[in-house]
Amino acid sequence: MDKIIKALLSADIGQVMTNEPMKLHTTWKIGGPADLFILPKTKEDLQTTLRLLKDHHIPWMILGRGSNLLVRDGGIRGAVIQLGEAFGQLEISGEEVRVGAAYPMIRLVVQVGRMGLEGLEFAGGIPGSVGGAVYMNAGAHGSDISQVLKEATILWENGSIESVPNEKMRFRYRTSILQETRGIVLEATFRLRPGERAELAKRMAVFKDRRMKTQPLQEPCAGSVFRNPPGDHAARLIEACGLKGRQIGDAKISEKHANFIVNKGHATAKDVLELIQLAQKEVYDRFSISLETEVLVMGDE
Repeated sequence: MDKIIKALLSADIGQVMTNEPMKLHTTWKIGGPADLFILPKTKEDLQTTLRLLKDHHIPWMILGRGSNLLVRDGGIRGAVIQLGEAFGQLEISGEEVRVGAAYPMIRLVVQVGRMGLEGLEFAGGIPGSVGGAVYMNAGAHGSDISQVLKEATILWENGSIESVPNEKMRFRYRTSILQETRGIVLEATFRLRPGERAELAKRMAVFKDRRMKTQPLQEPCAGSVFRNPPGDHAARLIEACGLKGRQIGDAKISEKHANFIVNKGHATAKDVLELIQLAQKEVYDRFSISLETEVLVMGDE
């Protein structure tokens, strides 16, 4: 590990931290240490980082704003890369919006709404970054990223950069080509529609009010834990099994929304995983439905 640290520092690619607690970088506030935590300054520094990690045989993962992610208590062997301010630009030209991968989705929704652009209101409650939203084809309220994305600029693991149009992103429910081929979203271009600002603001307010009433957003959580099975909702199934409020350690199935697990203070990944397994078992035993996790689980036990 000393060799890769020396190489990264010599290349002056940005910040390089060691044994960085991942609980500081996830919305669940859970997670053991990452061997390396890297914040490249520029796109070129990011390319250099990937090349050096490859040369030194160091595995890596990309981190957005830490939502939709559970890092195990043993932490992450290898490197975690997070995109910083240089990847947070926003350009609006007519009905097209070009935005950096590090830009927060919630802020983007507010900004385009103020400009009278329609199409992203569904994402007003998605706590992640633009890059993370593209990666997992994030969605809500009957829409998702695939409905509005024109193209994404992706840095592939081999160092090449490509503008990938929507039709080649292989979007499906909560998935994209990035689950199949390793790469990092650098920016996204959305094609929106003209809308009435007052109506957009009203619609976003309704969505926000609904979220605040039905989701435990004031507590550390990671968003929906399970994918909705075809024709049903994971929350309904979990609640029907009487699991709302069930707690293991400091991890608890929310009493507001059964598809959320909240951290009541000092929850561990082990606590969360035991609750996930409990919900999967109870739902399968009662309904013969296998719940699949929507959150990504990373790291060592």
